[in-house]
Amino acid sequence: MENNSQINFENFLKEKSFSKDQLEIRKKNFEKFSTEGFPNKRLEDWKFSDLNQIIKNNIKNFNIDISNENSFDDKDIINDFDHNKIFILDGKVIKEDFSFEKKKSIKLSVKKEIEDTIYGNTLLNLNSALNEENISINVTEGYQSVAPLIIYNIYSDKNHNLINNKINFNLEKNSSLKIISLSNENASSSFLNSNYDINLKDDAVLKYYSLNFKENSNIIHSFSNINLEKNSHCEYFILSAGAKFLKNEIKCSLNKDFGSAFINGVISLDKDNHHEIKTIINHNDENCKSYQLIKCVLNDNSKGIYQGKIFVDSKAQKTDGYQLSRALLLNENTEFNAKPELEIYADDVKCSHGSTSGNIDENSIFYLMSRGLSYKQSKQLLINGYVGEVVEKITEDKIKNFIKKLLGINNEY
Repeated sequence: MENNSQINFENFLKEKSFSKDQLEIRKKNFEKFSTEGFPNKRLEDWKFSDLNQIIKNNIKNFNIDISNENSFDDKDIINDFDHNKIFILDGKVIKEDFSFEKKKSIKLSVKKEIEDTIYGNTLLNLNSALNEENISINVTEGYQSVAPLIIYNIYSDKNHNLINNKINFNLEKNSSLKIISLSNENASSSFLNSNYDINLKDDAVLKYYSLNFKENSNIIHSFSNINLEKNSHCEYFILSAGAKFLKNEIKCSLNKDFGSAFINGVISLDKDNHHEIKTIINHNDENCKSYQLIKCVLNDNSKGIYQGKIFVDSKAQKTDGYQLSRALLLNENTEFNAKPELEIYADDVKCSHGSTSGNIDENSIFYLMSRGLSYKQSKQLLINGYVGEVVEKITEDKIKNFIKKLLGINNEY
């Protein structure tokens, strides 16, 4: 593979002090990645986003010898509400602050070892081969977090970085955590490859907000594997707006009864940006609920994609699954692709899916202009209302208002 040869894996291994077993696991994962390469449109899951071609067109040489220059500015710290903090520089934890929480109730651990796993996903193979820190965040049984945790992902101000990030989130029984993932995006024309494992025990509640909103030229892939046990709940929100290319993949498995997962997202693009959200919801036990609402606002030559699948196992009776994607196309050069799927093997279920796309309603713009607004103000007001339906699903008011501010929804005319 042409691109793979540009990753100097052997030099990477020489510079790190991995154990013999770890070296073997990393080598096997890299060999699998090297054999199969970056995903391309021949793969069904990547039929709308040829990552191999995108990287060839944008990155000529990968830089994996990153010097960890701290390019983070204090102005990037969110001051809208109190929160705990973790600062991750080029995939490595450099600082933590859990001052709003009870001591030892939320534990952060870092190790160099990776799992003894050879993945079937080449980007996870690449992540396992090259990530330098396996980060774990654990919430102890019965603990309800007080303030949100913001993860500040910081990247060195260099070109063509190849950064692989691995974080495990483990919530014990009857615990809760609110997480916001942000990045400064100072790197340019880099490939940022993240792998998240999320495990929720009985009665645990996770609220996770992935926000990519700063304009940048990076190519980003994020994979989240979520496992829910009995009566646990996951609220997952995506704001996908800033990067040149971004694909969010979410695999969510409802493994025990009365689990629930709400996955909502906004893709807001202009120029020639290309973003995709792909979800798989596995209903593996009875009486579980899933809800998905994805909305796209596309302008200029941008491209938005949503692929969503609801799988219902034969024993998952009383399943309630809902999925809807909608796209607002602001000019004729935009492109929206959707692939909604249902795969159901139980007979007592309530499942639905749908997808729509269309242009902005000129009659509504005319009506608003007749009430004194300009054309630009009328158009923006309609866009805000369209996107606002998704943002209103957020159950944390302070975070909801912060995201509204990012999207300009609070503007008054």
